[in-house]
Amino acid sequence: MNTDFRRSVAATALLLACATALAHGDQDHAAPARTYDPTKVEEKAFGREGDPKKVVRTIALMAADTMRFTPETITVKRGQTVRFVIRNQGKLLHEMVLGTTQDLQAHAALMKKFPEMEHEEAHMAHVKPGARGDIVWQFTQPGEYQFACLLPGHFEAGMVGKVIVK
Repeated sequence: MNTDFRRSVAATALLLACATALAHGDQDHAAPARTYDPTKVEEKAFGREGDPKKVVRTIALMAADTMRFTPETITVKRGQTVRFVIRNQGKLLHEMVLGTTQDLQAHAALMKKFPEMEHEEAHMAHVKPGARGDIVWQFTQPGEYQFACLLPGHFEAGMVGKVIVK
């Protein structure tokens, strides 16, 4: 084999390995539950991962194959730590990702390029049909933020909601 061919094969194998590492696969990202580690909490424009022991409110959300969340608008108090319980009532895979409008648009564009991308961050829950996912989040800044399903086609179809922080 010539050197260029071997390099090409090696590069292809590396790309496949990376794609596999990013794949959603059949694993249930809602289980096991995320372990809260205060030393790893990262502040974002829309808040930070919340301490499950400090949850003051649980908000139930339904994700449906109509490409909608119910409810579509949620109001919370600044500083409040909430637990979102997302139930997927459909037959399609759905997810909930919290963020600013700009963050979600950028992530949606990335998902188009890498549709099998795995979500491991505290502000994201990947929910298989008939399953549930949880997000525990503390909203530290007032404003309007979004949550969305960023799987290709879902965001574009309007699977977006709003969080108003007062």
